[in-house]
Parts: sequence; structure tokens; C-alpha cells
Amino acid sequence: MLNHIKINSPEDFFTELKDRPSRGVYFYRITGCNQKVIDFIKKYYDAALKSGVIIEGKIPNPDNKNLDYYNEVMGSTFSLDKTFISKSIKKWLPRMNDYQSSAVSSAIYDTLLSLRSEGKNDNMLKNTYIKFMCWLYYKFERILSRLGESNVPKILYEGEISNYELLLIRILSGSGCDVVLLQYKGDAAYLKLDAGSKFSDELVLPGTTPFPESFNLKQLRVTMAEEKNIQNLYGRMPSVTNCTNAWIKGNGLDDMKTPVSERGNDANLFYNCFYRINGAENKISWVSDLYQFRLGIKNSGRKVVIVDNNIPRPAVDEINGIHKQANYTVLDRLITDMTSNLSFISDTELKSLVKKSYIDALRDFAKTPQCNLNKVTNRAVYLMCWLKRYYRELFEGWKMPEIACFIYMGGCKDEAEAMFVKILSRLPVDVLILVPDKDQQKCCLNDELLYEITYDDSVKLDKYPTDMSGVRVGTVAYHAEQELDTIMYQDSGMYRNRQYGQANSIILTTMYEEVEQLWGTELKYRPNFSTEGNEVTIPVICAKICGVKDMDLAAYWTGIKRLFTQDTLIINRFPCFSSDAANPISSYVHGFIKDGMLEREKIKSHQCYQYSVLREETQEYILDKLQMLISNKFVKGTFENGTEYSIIASILNLEKRIVHLIQKFDFTKVNPKIVCLSLDEQCMSPEDTAVFTFLSLIGFDIAVFVPTGYQTVEKHFNPGKSIFQEHQEGDYVYDLNAPDFRKVMDRSNKPTWREKFFRRGN
Repeated sequence: MLNHIKINSPEDFFTELKDRPSRGVYFYRITGCNQKVIDFIKKYYDAALKSGVIIEGKIPNPDNKNLDYYNEVMGSTFSLDKTFISKSIKKWLPRMNDYQSSAVSSAIYDTLLSLRSEGKNDNMLKNTYIKFMCWLYYKFERILSRLGESNVPKILYEGEISNYELLLIRILSGSGCDVVLLQYKGDAAYLKLDAGSKFSDELVLPGTTPFPESFNLKQLRVTMAEEKNIQNLYGRMPSVTNCTNAWIKGNGLDDMKTPVSERGNDANLFYNCFYRINGAENKISWVSDLYQFRLGIKNSGRKVVIVDNNIPRPAVDEINGIHKQANYTVLDRLITDMTSNLSFISDTELKSLVKKSYIDALRDFAKTPQCNLNKVTNRAVYLMCWLKRYYRELFEGWKMPEIACFIYMGGCKDEAEAMFVKILSRLPVDVLILVPDKDQQKCCLNDELLYEITYDDSVKLDKYPTDMSGVRVGTVAYHAEQELDTIMYQDSGMYRNRQYGQANSIILTTMYEEVEQLWGTELKYRPNFSTEGNEVTIPVICAKICGVKDMDLAAYWTGIKRLFTQDTLIINRFPCFSSDAANPISSYVHGFIKDGMLEREKIKSHQCYQYSVLREETQEYILDKLQMLISNKFVKGTFENGTEYSIIASILNLEKRIVHLIQKFDFTKVNPKIVCLSLDEQCMSPEDTAVFTFLSLIGFDIAVFVPTGYQTVEKHFNPGKSIFQEHQEGDYVYDLNAPDFRKVMDRSNKPTWREKFFRRGN
């Protein structure tokens, strides 16, 4: 029998017998877990799979067929005698040589002898002996003929071992097997069988914790299969890896200018940095600093790529140059096909680096919610196109430890760009993201390796300054003025012209008398006006006034005239926006919407699009409110009978006087107005309903006077979607004609009802 010896480290288990001290074997139990333990179990599992036995659960007790076969071959005799056991072993397990038979029979004899000393009778010893013989034949026969070989057979037992199982495993251990017991629930059950740990030792490693409830060999096999599959997927792994940002001092541009030779000296690492700098370190000199930085990098012989505002989408010929199938059903097949496109990289080490970073990115993306293989394919093609596009500028002729430089001015606009930048950051590249204007769209990149600096100053810079001849730089006085401007108009209640680019309108619920009072009031002074970031909430009026107060027509017309301002659109009758009117864009609107969303680029690039002369933010504002009008289904028939198409046609064909009012509109000042007279039975058309609702969303005040009290504005709104608050102000009057308002006398000096009320109290 072999001695039970102790290990110096788990790796000793994989040492050949001839190289071990005292020709011994190892018998250990594992009760705690960490990554080192898991790695050892994986390696030991592989060894046991090749030349050993793995037990999951329990060793099955011999069944009747097993026992019948044993009795048929061996008979029913038994004697606690070493010679009897040795002869029986040779007959029952004939593949073992003399050394192996002697080792096993001696171990069985010693075990049975110890059981007799504990009080077990001959019948109990016989049953135990037959159980051992059946277990050896049916469960362990494949390793018995390998006992004593230099490559020691391995036994891996999972679970809480029973007394007789432990006795058998002890026999096999003494005969020449290494044994590992996985005790997921701790050592308590085992120590009841082996109180002094005479049979085995506990594997004690620093930093272990109890096994997770989910850990077992079945799950381990799944993990190992995945790892093997991944290994096949990656192929040759790179011999060097990135040391990103671990060496930097947090000095921004100065870190990136550090010569590669001064960053570190481990031959297995390349030292790169991954920065995002928001704002400007010094707004006076930042443009010049960036120019000098790029010049210094280039003069040092390093390769530099600069991208401004966005990474251009792959062209058709770039996409057609990528080898791929039409449809994939398995991610690994997709990755294998896509990585075959890396043949443009000649250097083996660099190709391995790019392949690993590319595969890592795709596998992470495939795990994101709502992701499917079609999305992964499209993303994989984009990333491969970009790698091919920038390879020559970044890596041609690369050799360790060279580091290129990739500068992205403006920051990542979407996840595809963010993925590409992440890939580069794991390669021999310094990646620098610059967002000099802190008010612009935020960079969407998030990465645990990214080091971020945010400066207090901010500079508007559309392009990276590679040629100072075309660069605008501000003077000290200019920047001082900008600071003063910020102080004056930041949360002060004062607003500069066109300070806000976006607005959301809310409809005020008022008394009728308040309509006239608020009509000419600047929006910033109205109730519920608020600002947040670059967006403002504007309270608007949308009133339907029914009847004529006191039947006083002179006062009625005078009250209406008081609402006329320079920016008031006056409408005398319904319908005012008819579907019969000439509309050059109406024939094309079916192509302007898909899945309920406006196809903005198609609209803006169409030859009949009339708003292209407007400021870009105004165009986007118009399209935002059009999308809101459609999505909220204000108008009957939207997404039911094609009404959405007539809505789009109407809004994209507004009269110039309306468009001019929208373009002129400053969200903090007096807003544009519409005063409409509905004096007869004619109702709003669907187009009227759409336009009036749209203009209310834009921020117009609307007052519709209906002396008849008829329902002339409600007809084409969906239930609960009408924008109008109705005011009943007097008796209904019919057959009125609008006067010439130029001749209507202003009676604005007449006391209001409030003045009369409070004066009466005095």
C-alpha cells in the first residue's frame, strides 16, 4: 500500500508518482471555494475523466442482478483470510497484475479486520466484502489495472460520503489512487465518520468562502464546455495584454504624451491609456493645447487618427466587402465567419489581439436585453468595416511596444460607436475622447477601464484643431462676457434671446376673465412656467368662448379686438385648412412614417419639404410636435383609417405666415396667437383639428369665439383629447357677421367685473 502524504500546493496532485516524495498518494477534501479552488477542481475533473472515476451523488448499492452474477462466479463462501481475499480478487478482477491484486486485497483485508475489531460479526463482514467486490467490479474496474502507474488514477467524489463509501475510497487510496472529496455543506458530516481526519486532509487555501448553492459538477461541466468552446472560438490567444490606465497619473494630455518606453517594462504588457476629457482645462489656450498635443504625438513618430463629431457609417462597398451569411442561428458560427475577415492583418500577435477584443465585444453585446442574432450580425459588420477602415492608419507595420493614438472629438453618439471605441481601448492604442462643450450631447460610452476628467471651463469646438489657420479662439474679454452671460441667465429669472431650444406646452385652466389678462403676458410670468436644462415648460391658453355676455355686441367685438396683436393669426370661419387646398407634399406622405414613427431623414431630404430654410433646431421642434400629435392620437382616425397621412400633409404644408410665427417664437416671451370666429354652423375640418392642436403643442395661444354655442370645434377630436376649455359667457346669438375691426371702438377703459366687485365692497 502507498503512503498518504500531504501536498505543498494543489498542483502536486498532477505530479507523477515517481516524482513524489515517498511514492505517496493524496487524499483531500474541499469545503471552501474561491477562484483558485474552482480552477483546481476543473483541472482535477479533467484528469479524473481521462484516468479516474467521478462520483456524483452516491455509489449505487449492488442490485439483485449484480449479486446473482457475483454468486454465479464466486460462490457464496467467505473467509476473513488474506490468502482467500487475494485469490478471490484475482478471479473476480483478472485484469489486475500481481502488484495491483496484492495492494487491493491487502487493503480490503486490513479494512475488514478493523471492522471486526469494532464488533462486526462474520455475516456483516461477508456482506461488506461482497459490497466492496461489486463496487470494485461495476464502478472502479477501469482504474484498478492502472494502480501503481506513474500517472496516478484520480477519484473525484461529490457530496456527503457514507461510512462504507469512505471505507472503499480509503481502500482505493491506499492501493494507489488520489482522492478529492467535494464537501459542499462543510465538514461536519464527514468528521462524524473520521473524527481525527485520519483518512484525509482538508484543503485549506486563503480567501475561501462556502460553496454557492448553485455550484455542482453538472454546472461545472456546462461552464467547462463553454470555456472550451470559447477557446476554440478565439483560437490562438495573444501572448501580450493591455495594461490600460494602471500606470497613468491622471494628468490628461500629459499622460498620453508620455513616451512608451517610460510607461512600464513588463514585456508581456503594452501600456495604453483610455481617457474622456469633458470641458477645457483652460478655455483661453485649450484650442492651442490640443493643436500642440496632436503635433507632438505626430512628431514623436506615433500614428494618429482623428474623428470629428461621429464615426462615419460604413459605405455600401465597405459592407459588401465583409464575408458573411444571410442568416445565422448560432452565435459562434456568426463570430467564426466574421473573424475570418481579419485576414487583412498580417502580424500574428496583433491579429490575436484584435480578434480577442472583437469577440469579447460581440459576446457582451449578445447578452444585452432584447438583442438577437440579426442585431449582432449588423453590429458585427459595422465593427469589422471600421476596423478595416482605420487599420492602416493605426497599425500598419506595428510591433511591440508601439502605441498609436485615436482621438474622437465630440464623444460617442450611439452604442455602435461606443463598442468600436471599447475594442480600440483593448488594443495598442491610446484612446482620447474630447467633449469640450459640456452643454452638448453627452458621450454615451460607459466602461470600467475609462478614466474621466471634467474641467470647469467649456469651449465650443466643432472640429479638432489640426490646422490653426481656420480655428477661432476667444479673447479673454470674450470669455469674460460668456461667464457674465452665464451668471445673469442661469437660474436668475432673466433669459437671453432664444436661450432654450426645446419646449413643452401645458394648457392652463382659467376663468374667462383671465384669458384677456394673460393673453399679452410673457410666458415666463405665467403660472407653471419652468425651465430644466435646455428645455422650458410653457403654459398656453386654449379657450372656446360661447355666447355673448349681456347681449352687448359692441362690448363683444371690442373684447375680441383687444386680443389682436402683431403676432396674432385671425381666422374668420371654419373650415380654414381644407384637404382640397393645393398641397405638393401630400402625394409622398405614405413614405414618411414607419411603425408609427416619422422617417425624419426622408422628410428633410425630400424635394417638396418646405422647412429646410428654417434653423435646424426649429425643424426638429416642428417634427417633434408632429410626432407627438400623431402618437397621442388627438385626431379621430389616427392609425385607423389613414388620418395620420392627412395630418402629416397638413403640418408639412403650413402657410408661410404660420411658419414665420413659429420661427420667430422665443419660448420665454409673448407667444404667437390665434383668434378664430366661428359665427355659423360650419365646423372644424379634420385638418383644422390637426393644425390647431399642433400649434397648441408648439406653444400658440388659441381663442375660438362661438356666439352660437354650437359644437364647431369638438367633432374630430378623439374622446378625452380635445384641447379646448369651454367658457359659457352669455346668451347665444345667431346670424352674426364679423365687423370691420378697424372701425371697432376700443372700450378697454371700461371697469372689469373684478374692479366693479371690489369697488362695491368699499
